[in-house]
Amino acid sequence: MSIQEIQEEIVEEFALFDEWMDKYEHLIELGKELPIIAETHKTEENLIKGCQSRVWLYAELKGDVIEFTADSDAIITKGIVALMIRVFTNQTPKAIAEASLGFIDEIGLKEHLSPTRSNGLFSMVKQIKMYAIAYQAKI
Repeated sequence: MSIQEIQEEIVEEFALFDEWMDKYEHLIELGKELPIIAETHKTEENLIKGCQSRVWLYAELKGDVIEFTADSDAIITKGIVALMIRVFTNQTPKAIAEASLGFIDEIGLKEHLSPTRSNGLFSMVKQIKMYAIAYQAKI
């Protein structure tokens, strides 16, 4: 599935909820479903700078796609990073580097996050794209 198709799927999913409290609940559920990152990857090097919460993001090139794993000590943030991983994992570095993320605005995520969480979200996206660019240079 392409990055665009995954984003469209997420937009449809969030459209099922009328209230933002329900959308937050959905984010929390997504965070609970996030596969556990290996403890060996919970390092200072994998911490995302710019997040108020502690967020670890690990990327590994497997064949021609990048596989991401992540974790956070904050439940909403864990849901947000789960969304990012859903969009970007098992995609090529080129597709990740070139992706636009319209779904963030479409589901209203940016406007319903606190400024610090919003900054954290964009720090996550920046880190994911930096991994993609670095791996693209290696291929």
